[in-house]
Amino acid sequence: MNGPLAGVTAVVTGASRGIGRAIAHRLASAGAEVALWARDASALGGVAAEIESFGGRARPFVVDVTDSAAVGAAADLVRQTMAPAKVVVNNAGAVLRKPTIAISDAEWRRVLAVNLDGTFFVTRAFLVDLTRSGGRVINIASIAGREGTPLLAAYCAAKHGVVGLTRALAEELRAAKVSVNAICPGSVDTAMLREGLPGATPAMSPDDIAAAAVFLATPPPYGAPDAMTGSCLDIFG
Repeated sequence: MNGPLAGVTAVVTGASRGIGRAIAHRLASAGAEVALWARDASALGGVAAEIESFGGRARPFVVDVTDSAAVGAAADLVRQTMAPAKVVVNNAGAVLRKPTIAISDAEWRRVLAVNLDGTFFVTRAFLVDLTRSGGRVINIASIAGREGTPLLAAYCAAKHGVVGLTRALAEELRAAKVSVNAICPGSVDTAMLREGLPGATPAMSPDDIAAAAVFLATPPPYGAPDAMTGSCLDIFG
């Protein structure tokens, strides 16, 4: 497809549903070929078919972003089958709603592994490509990465970590012309929100967040300036 991202390979984690699916659709509509990463093969295939139905290009990759070795192997497979990645969107996430005193070690580690470790593993795996091309990293954080929320201690800790990682990498990669930014959404109408905050009344759709992600992924004159790095876009509806 033609568009401002024509010829660009974009990797999107957590692409099988919700915000990740919406971002993948938007990136493909802008011309990118999208590497869809998630654990659910069937759901990934469905998203790939949706994108192909409107003329976009997408390839599914079944990956658990908490597994460093699996992430490295999947990144190598992307390199073997697609053009070098120029955009990486770290969207995979997990939430836990529970009093802190009742959180088990395994639950704590799982939430940090998906949200924070996964963001680190995936970004690291593609740095060789991104630093060659002056690429863009977009991390999906949360308002919970800016504020505290009762019963979401693990999730808040993980998303605060994503914000800190974003800012540190932005400085580290500035000389390589790699921009690293985060989006911090408020309540978005997704299954994960309903799990983490039952009874919430979301003010935004996944596509609202996807629009911001595509802006950050797109170079000037249609998207974010190259100098925009280390930013955390608060989108609260």
